[in-house]
Amino acid sequence: MRLEKASRKAVVYACMNFHYSKRIPVSSNISYSVFNDKNEWCGIIMYGYPNSPNIVPEFNLENGKVLELRRVALNSKQEITSKALAISMKLIIKDCPTVKLLVSYSDKGQNHYGTIYQATNWYFINESESSGYEFLINGKWVHSRHGKGDVKRKLAGKRKYIFPLDKNLLSMCKKLAKPYPKKQAVEA
Repeated sequence: MRLEKASRKAVVYACMNFHYSKRIPVSSNISYSVFNDKNEWCGIIMYGYPNSPNIVPEFNLENGKVLELRRVALNSKQEITSKALAISMKLIIKDCPTVKLLVSYSDKGQNHYGTIYQATNWYFINESESSGYEFLINGKWVHSRHGKGDVKRKLAGKRKYIFPLDKNLLSMCKKLAKPYPKKQAVEA
């Protein structure tokens, strides 16, 4: 498996065709195309500086020191998704040497528990409830910032994970860490 910097065209295609949200994040600072061992393009992994002004101070870091994993948009032709993510994290260390911490979220509304983060040893730090809403428009649930419909439901919230790229942040990460969330067994 190999990764290389992705073109904007690759990012758009992967986000619109391989990611459940069918959306391209507002800003991305660095994206990698993923190629399997047969040299087939499998999609992209995208990082960007956090949009929320609350993320960076939460970790007592300056702007530019925290990078958010925004998208893992792959077509399932890659060998192991967690391996692709691990390679991308090593590339971030090389390509963005000032970044000290990675942050990412798994979507509770999609029943995501952060399996890929757990497989790559990220630290689970909290679970949030959303104050936002989404609307049913043309048979599809859409975030309220993209339109309003007649049927409305509360967004489910997110699970937050962090990964230190600087070993000096390891003790902070361990202190914030909570047990990984797990899928509940379904009763027969």
